[in-house]
Amino acid sequence: MQFTTGQGQVTINTKTQADLMARVQDRLAAGDGFALATLNLDHLVKLNTDAGFQTAYDAQDLIVADGNPIVWMSRLARHDVALVPGADLVVPLAQLAAQMQMPVALLGTTTDALAAAAEALRAQAPGLDVVAQIAPPMGFDPDAPTAAPVFDQLNASGARLCFLALGAPKQEKLAARGRSLCPAVGFVSIGAGLDFLAGTQNRAPDWVRRLALEWVWRMVSSPARLVPRYAKCIAILPGHVIRSARMR
Repeated sequence: MQFTTGQGQVTINTKTQADLMARVQDRLAAGDGFALATLNLDHLVKLNTDAGFQTAYDAQDLIVADGNPIVWMSRLARHDVALVPGADLVVPLAQLAAQMQMPVALLGTTTDALAAAAEALRAQAPGLDVVAQIAPPMGFDPDAPTAAPVFDQLNASGARLCFLALGAPKQEKLAARGRSLCPAVGFVSIGAGLDFLAGTQNRAPDWVRRLALEWVWRMVSSPARLVPRYAKCIAILPGHVIRSARMR
């Protein structure tokens, strides 16, 4: 499924979580790095105006649908894709890394949250080797020269899989840059996924997610930050729905 943005296009090229796990396993086994992005409406909003974000998305090897509107519009266009939230990928990918004996790095959020997330992951993925926990300072810019030590640290750690919890567009931009600077590392952009594991942020209950109302839960939890964001998402929705219908 292909979405048009103000800067170009974005294509969901991995339809289900099972497809994704198989492709990641193949890349890890072959010693190949990758960048994984999880597309949602907020990303489409940012892609309309941020050329750097579009460039970062163009460098992603794997793109899944993270958000029910993305899934619904894809199906409207007769492209059957499944919902694959980034937060739901952390534990399965950590378990895969443990099974394959691939070292893992955690990057983003805070030092305390990373430590708690690492402990939670080790409990759910026995044998997992977390070789790096990197919490960049406030104002961290993945495109700036000052980000180079982060890539040096990743390479030195021997990590083969790196979970990025920087939020969009920073995490996708870092992953895109990492494709050349850390070619053996698989970068997985998972937003608040590590904070959910650490307990520093509360995710919507399962029943809320089953009703496709996680966005309401999040908006009520942080209205000042998320009401403007979701208003922008709603504003672009009609145009994307029309384009999806025309693709049928």
